[in-house]
Amino acid sequence: MKPVIILGIESSCDETSASVLRNREVLSNNIANQTIHENYGGVVPELASRAHQSNIVPVVNAALKEANVSLSEIDAIAYTLGPGLIGALMVGSSFAKGLAISNNIPLIEAHHMKAHVLAHFIKANGQKNPELPFLCLTVSGGHTQIVVVESPTNQRIIAETRDDAAGEAFDKTAKILGLPYPGGPLIDIYAKEGDPNKYAFPFADVGKLEFSFSGLKTAVLYFVRDNLKTNPAFIEEELPNLCASIQNNIVQTLITKLKNAVEETGIKRVAIAGGVSANSALRSALGELESIGCETFIPNFEFCTDNAAMIAVYGHYQFLDQNFGSLAAAPKARISF
Repeated sequence: MKPVIILGIESSCDETSASVLRNREVLSNNIANQTIHENYGGVVPELASRAHQSNIVPVVNAALKEANVSLSEIDAIAYTLGPGLIGALMVGSSFAKGLAISNNIPLIEAHHMKAHVLAHFIKANGQKNPELPFLCLTVSGGHTQIVVVESPTNQRIIAETRDDAAGEAFDKTAKILGLPYPGGPLIDIYAKEGDPNKYAFPFADVGKLEFSFSGLKTAVLYFVRDNLKTNPAFIEEELPNLCASIQNNIVQTLITKLKNAVEETGIKRVAIAGGVSANSALRSALGELESIGCETFIPNFEFCTDNAAMIAVYGHYQFLDQNFGSLAAAPKARISF
């Protein structure tokens, strides 16, 4: 049987990425990051769009060259339809469509969050692929949800955040502490030197499965403000402890909800995905579920943050079902799951 070769293109936020997969095996996965946003404390949509326009041609060319695959060998082009920044999505969408038309290649529209889950089906560097069904906690800057994965093309949300996402909570509390963007990875670094139990920030009481992180952000803001009044050097002196305590709150919330989901569904295969799944404390804490008989799955680090390999593996399964997209499809900032 002829192998399925998919070119994936990802441009939902501030990473321009292209990847080539052959039967889910990664031949290339190239990512161009945008450092310009560090000057503004967050992603600036217009600047992101311009950077994608500059990056997309060289990134796709590099992915094809590294994979040693020509466009004539590509069976389909999968690209991110949404959700994401609309201008950024339009760059990837327009490029994918132009490439498909000019080379007579079928298109596949990918759902960004479902693709994060499917990162677990990528064949690369000995990554362990979960058997079905399994639970997946998808945690990123814009989303926090628990998904039941019945099959690669059948996923359903059983819980999500009511307000801020976990990644947003990391970045916004980091900003309160005066850390540069992106602050989430820096909290992870400083937390390694701190006491996670030094400061007890409140946990949101929003039910057994759902999440809420806006209260944590407010609690940190007021706590830091009040302590700075009596000690102007409070943040500087207590940064590791503050980072460790904030991280502990977020991670324990995520793990507690996951344990509850295991109890509710009876599914004992548990995975994490999305940008926050790169957090070292979350990856370590996932082991707590093994003590209650769960089998756990963590994607390789390169497949945690936004990348085109996850888009390509999404395209792989859509291709097997012959579920192709349309040139008329418009990218969407918000899209139903």
